[in-house]
Amino acid sequence: MLIGLSVVAGLLAAFLILTGEVLEGDTLVFDRTVLLALRSAADPNQPAGPWWVERMARDLTALGSVTVLSLASLAALGGFALMRRWAAAALLLLSAGGGLAVSSILKHLIGRARPDLVPHGDVVLTASFPSGHAMLSAVVGLTLGALLAQSVGDRRLKLYIMAVAVLLSLMIGASRVYLGVHWPTDVLAGWSVGAAWAAACWMLVEALRRRGAACP
Repeated sequence: MLIGLSVVAGLLAAFLILTGEVLEGDTLVFDRTVLLALRSAADPNQPAGPWWVERMARDLTALGSVTVLSLASLAALGGFALMRRWAAAALLLLSAGGGLAVSSILKHLIGRARPDLVPHGDVVLTASFPSGHAMLSAVVGLTLGALLAQSVGDRRLKLYIMAVAVLLSLMIGASRVYLGVHWPTDVLAGWSVGAAWAAACWMLVEALRRRGAACP
C-alpha cells in the first residue's frame, strides 16, 4: 500500500507540475517542436512517413475512443458478472466511469485549445488538455490488465500482460500527437492522471479486500 501511495502521489505530482507549466505557456516550444517533427519536411500539412503510417495511427487512435473502451468495459463487466466476481466488476465500473468523469471535468476546467499548427487527422469536439484517449486507455487498459494478471500464476505472464496494456496506451497516446489533434504535453498529462486514477481505484478495492469487504 505504501508503494502504491507513492506511485499515485508521484503521478499526481507530475500531472500538477505539467499542468502548471502548460497554463504558464512554458511548454509551447517543446510542444511545437515535437508536433512539427512528426510532419513532412517538404509539406508540414502532411504527416511524416509513408501513407500507411497515417492509416495505422487512425486505427490505433480508434482503440482509445470512448466507444471502443466502453464496449470493452461492458464486455468485461458481463464476464465478471457471469463469474460472480462482483468486486472486479465494481473496480472496473469505478475506474472507467470515474475516469471518464475526471477527464471531462479536467478538460472543462483547463480549457486548452487544440493544436493549430497542422490540419487535424481526426474529428475533435472537446478541449485538448489532458488527452482523453491517453487517459482513458491508461485507465481501462491498466485496470483490465491488472485484473487479468491477478488471475494467472506465472510471473512472466503477469509482466507480459501489464506490458501489453502499457504499450497499447503508449501507442494510442502517440497516435494522437501524430495525427495533430493533441499537443505532446496533453498526452503526457493524460498518461499521468490516467495511471494515477487506475492505481488509486485499485488501492481502494485492495484496502476493502484486506478488511474482508471485497475481493476482485
